Amino acid sequence: MSGTSHRYAIVGTGSRATMYVNAIIERGDKAQLVALADPNPKRIAHHAAAVEAAGLPAPAAYAAADFDRLLAETAPDTVIVTSVDATHHEYLLAALAADKDVICEKPLTTTAEHAAAILEAEAKSAGTVAVTFNYRYNPLHEKVAELLREGAIGEITSVGFDWLLDTRHGADYFRRWHRESEHSGGLLVHKSGHHFDLVNWWLDAAPVSAFAKGRLAFYGENGKRHGHDRGYERVHGSPLASDDPFALHMDENPQLKDLYLDAESEDGYIRDQSVFAPGVTIYDDMMALVDYDSGVTLSYRLTAYSPWEGYRVHFNGTKGRLELLVVENDHVNPALKGPNGASVHGTHAAPEEGRYELTLHPFWTKPTSIDLGEYNRSGHGGGDVRMLGVLFDGDTDPHARSATAQDGVNALAAGLAANASIASGQSIAVADLFKK
Repeated sequence: MSGTSHRYAIVGTGSRATMYVNAIIERGDKAQLVALADPNPKRIAHHAAAVEAAGLPAPAAYAAADFDRLLAETAPDTVIVTSVDATHHEYLLAALAADKDVICEKPLTTTAEHAAAILEAEAKSAGTVAVTFNYRYNPLHEKVAELLREGAIGEITSVGFDWLLDTRHGADYFRRWHRESEHSGGLLVHKSGHHFDLVNWWLDAAPVSAFAKGRLAFYGENGKRHGHDRGYERVHGSPLASDDPFALHMDENPQLKDLYLDAESEDGYIRDQSVFAPGVTIYDDMMALVDYDSGVTLSYRLTAYSPWEGYRVHFNGTKGRLELLVVENDHVNPALKGPNGASVHGTHAAPEEGRYELTLHPFWTKPTSIDLGEYNRSGHGGGDVRMLGVLFDGDTDPHARSATAQDGVNALAAGLAANASIASGQSIAVADLFKK
């Protein structure tokens, strides 16, 4: 989006809002952050201070419950939604009713009912919805899309996708609000939405059904059985957590300390729970078979307790096979805590080693290794910066990377169908989820 003094408001001021706040600050000559909304005033104050430190006007502060008043009083052109996943629909629907454009963090929402309501609201609104599937903007993923669309392996018949979250990144979902399915929809919605969207985009297809299995195998109260549980409920104030590789020490990270530890008094939200504490209602080990309207099948697995982080994806076709391996970090060294001193995944690269391999295997020909230069390990493989250029600067988008509300629904559909299949033991048709 471009133009002079485009007005933005952000609802949800946790750590993910930081990327958008910084993007607006960097574009202070043509963008203005006019308002911030959140249930926690201390988190609002953290981001407002960053704006003022840059010499820009302070945004107005609103309680999340006063979002309608924010829209009326500050008149933003675009609303950015970075709140808890299960609340996205509240702000999307209100913003669209006020004819505002919306930039929404994935997932679009967490239920089929809310997804249908968002599509209906957008159809009636002068505003539009963009969903921030930043993995589409990774140069590696763009190259995969280019090869597939050029017919490098002929007609695509099947896809295999294995995503590994390590014991730094994967663990982090089990110490914060994501550990409760009612807030996040579980990892098949919150995290796998990225992966399902990539496949949807690569195939230019939509999921029609899913059969899935899932369980909580490692985190939660399993820690007592396999010996990783140190016996504390949260890290802060617990000597038992001092040398635990699963512990998040917020007082070592100024941003996390300000956003969460020092803000606990406002809402009681605890960001550093033990990953083995009771109350986990999401899975950490999942697989799904997904059928697409194009006839392609996807075999997918997500593991949230891997010793290394990365993914393997392969495409089988009528003229060959395309394989991508990405090692985001080859192991987790607890002594190496990243640029901000905390064992938590973020927009920066992990401090350990990473690499990629992209290989084309045509029939009857030696495989070809495709070199795209050194792997960019910062900001989702360089995707964040490119996405922000499209969203805020109107950069060209030759690979059709921009994701719409319908794209958000299609990514959500696979995760919802997979969750429903795990619960029922049956294959679930996407159409049945969205019946009125």
